[in-house]
Amino acid sequence: MNFSIVTPSFRNSKWLKLCIASVTDQKGVTFEHIVQDSCSDDGTQDWLPYDSRVKAFIEKDKGMYDAVNRGFRRAQGDIVCYLNCDEQFLPGALKSVHDFFKQHPGTDAVFAHTLVVDSEGNYLCHRPSLLPRTHHIWVRFPNLTCAIFLKRSCLEKLNLYFDTQWRDLGDVYWVMEMINRGVRRSVLNQFTSVFYDTGENMNLKPNAVREKQIKAQQTPGWIKRSWSLFVLLHRLRMIKSGAYSQKPFDFSLYTPASPSHRVQHHVEKPTAVWKGRI
Repeated sequence: MNFSIVTPSFRNSKWLKLCIASVTDQKGVTFEHIVQDSCSDDGTQDWLPYDSRVKAFIEKDKGMYDAVNRGFRRAQGDIVCYLNCDEQFLPGALKSVHDFFKQHPGTDAVFAHTLVVDSEGNYLCHRPSLLPRTHHIWVRFPNLTCAIFLKRSCLEKLNLYFDTQWRDLGDVYWVMEMINRGVRRSVLNQFTSVFYDTGENMNLKPNAVREKQIKAQQTPGWIKRSWSLFVLLHRLRMIKSGAYSQKPFDFSLYTPASPSHRVQHHVEKPTAVWKGRI
């Protein structure tokens, strides 16, 4: 089996249905979609246990990262990734990732690009992945996890499971551990994933703010003293990557108004600026 996609779920029935649809219509690869649902009481139980498209595990967990770890430990695919309920894959995403790994056998982890849309599926911006580096991550986390793909053999050999002490910033420390443990990383210069900026995302809630404050306290002094320099370096890397010179493009996704088929969008004026974020 080529892929294991893990989706942690809790009271996100509407978005979970769209997420599942975006995985199910992937072509040219074999995969399993593991949904770890923490006993949702929003109607999810009315349909999830009976959905043959997924392997559903309904059990209490200790938070999102614990749910992802449970899914990773159940995974059978050669490549693992995790896709939150409010995220989707674009058409052909998994085939592109599979082909990239095949063409670059020395790569352990692939970082691809993401589109950000509003709650109705309208384009807001795009977020290109940059090859993560330790000093970079302390200042700007240049990746969205919906576009990170890791060899399961690497996950298991290096014990690269999420640190469950974190509820919101586990992504950052997960990628830091990849760097610290010598994971061989590459960037796939392609959009593979969609992130719905619903205004209710976990990284906007009070605990995320608290964890960001902890991260700020943990930031090495030499990083703090050179903060402006690293911000400048980040922007230069973004320019070099072509983030600010993206040409018009089309994409399609599932939306709350169209849960059964993808809706086509055309982006005439792409932007890498995520207003209200960074």
